[in-house]
Amino acid sequence: MYLNRLSIMGFLGADGEKKSTASGQSYTLLSIATKTSWKDDRGQWQSQTEWHRVVVWGEQFAGYAAGLKKGAHVLVEGALRSREYEKDGVKHRTYECKADSILKLDRPERDSGSPADSEPAPKDMEVPR
Repeated sequence: MYLNRLSIMGFLGADGEKKSTASGQSYTLLSIATKTSWKDDRGQWQSQTEWHRVVVWGEQFAGYAAGLKKGAHVLVEGALRSREYEKDGVKHRTYECKADSILKLDRPERDSGSPADSEPAPKDMEVPR
């Protein structure tokens, strides 16, 4: 048996970026920051930010992810994937999370309209397999 599962809870460093492949398949890129803090030997607080690349596939779910804005607090779950690409004649390898679900953790924003006039946005999106 094998298990390849990531859970990333953090904040978006930029708005979701909707794109499509050469064949027309929609996807959205998310950049999520997580932070670790600790006290060093002198008792001073230190911190380190890690950036995680997340890919959301599919038109409906890519559109939802593209609507997420910089600073949004999210929980993403999915599998770790690696891929190779060539740039300027040099081969590179990158790692990213292929999202299976996205949960927006922020409180809903209030607007001037009445709650009956607007349809609530989905809070948790399951990505089809």
